[in-house]
Amino acid sequence: MSHRPVALSALAALGLLAACGSSNDMRLYPTAGPLAAQTPPPVIVAKASDASDTSGELTFRLPDGPRCKGTWSTVAPRVTSRERGISLSIRDLGGRLGRTNETVAGVNSGEIFAVCKDGTRLQGTFVMGSGTTSGNGTATDTLGNSYKLLF
Repeated sequence: MSHRPVALSALAALGLLAACGSSNDMRLYPTAGPLAAQTPPPVIVAKASDASDTSGELTFRLPDGPRCKGTWSTVAPRVTSRERGISLSIRDLGGRLGRTNETVAGVNSGEIFAVCKDGTRLQGTFVMGSGTTSGNGTATDTLGNSYKLLF
């Protein structure tokens, strides 16, 4: 089973997709601060790249604001198995060499951090299931907003 991180944990992990280089959406819902006071509060959609890896780029735009760019990263424990040996069977003549990686089942934690063109910073944390494409977390920005992160 392969591990597909999300992206933006707060933004990320983001509904991770299967292919390398793919992107996924993370949604940031304002829960406190100036954006939460708007009716209805805006939803920020962040694109997380490299959803099949353990980190990638995060891009989004704040409402009526600048573009923001950052990174999402998750800790995905893996077990690596190595195989060595000599085989006397005709099919495997000469022996076997190999390595396999497997994701450890459980809940993985991650973080997001982004800086906007005007200097605003957003950072957050999230959790996601191993090998899943969903997660949740929280984030805050330097403009006084707090967010619920879902992907």
